[in-house]
Amino acid sequence: MSGFSIERDIVSYVAIGDSFTEGMSDPYPDSTAVPTGRYRGWADRLAEHMADHIGEVRYANLAVRGKLIRQIVAEQLPRAIELRPDLVTICAGGNDIIRPGSDPDQVAEIFEGAIGRLRETGADVLIFTGFDTGFQPVMRRFRGKIATYNMHLRGIADRYGCQVVDLWSMKIFADRQAWDADRLHLSPEGHRRLALRVAEVLGLPADEDWNAPWPALPPMAWHVARQQDLHWAREFLVPWIGRRLTGRSSGDGIRPKRPNLERLR
Repeated sequence: MSGFSIERDIVSYVAIGDSFTEGMSDPYPDSTAVPTGRYRGWADRLAEHMADHIGEVRYANLAVRGKLIRQIVAEQLPRAIELRPDLVTICAGGNDIIRPGSDPDQVAEIFEGAIGRLRETGADVLIFTGFDTGFQPVMRRFRGKIATYNMHLRGIADRYGCQVVDLWSMKIFADRQAWDADRLHLSPEGHRRLALRVAEVLGLPADEDWNAPWPALPPMAWHVARQQDLHWAREFLVPWIGRRLTGRSSGDGIRPKRPNLERLR
């Protein structure tokens, strides 16, 4: 990355993307300070971590669940450019890649256009590869497309001087403890570990190891695993297919949780 430094007195940070960056499945505890039902996620955790080590952090999170890459570029990118932050994190294209008939080459072309516009502002940009889904029975069918997209992302990062968080190589995410029951979004502990990894990539000190071994879980009986598979299909897969068939999105009517750069603490 060309110039991000934790030695700055003031840092402005904007996160854009979909549910991954909004923080789905990592809810804040109910409180009067945070609206009930708002998600925290790795990006909020990262901003909080930055505030522990930098004099002043101003943070905006424009990510909205369910958004496709064209929607992110149309709805979030102009606002991110308008805010002129020092740092932008962007993870986009995942929802496109897992749709039947999508072309990772075309998705990458749109992504590259967005990166070019962000870098023209002088902002440092950090991007994410896709996860290795080989451990998930249903999602592993997209593994080849994700790998192709990841190769494009690495090339884009090289061309534009972006830092990369390589989710594919983070084997801790092959454990079910890293994931929520929907098998699509990280668990709170998964988000916490990812925030530590992003902080590490940015050069921020961290007191804990994101790659620490997971606590051992007892073996799962075959019939219990199948029951969980059936529950997952009924509660999450069928509704997801229903939204695809009807043209609906989980993000319909959802607004960004932090649309403005606001000081933390």
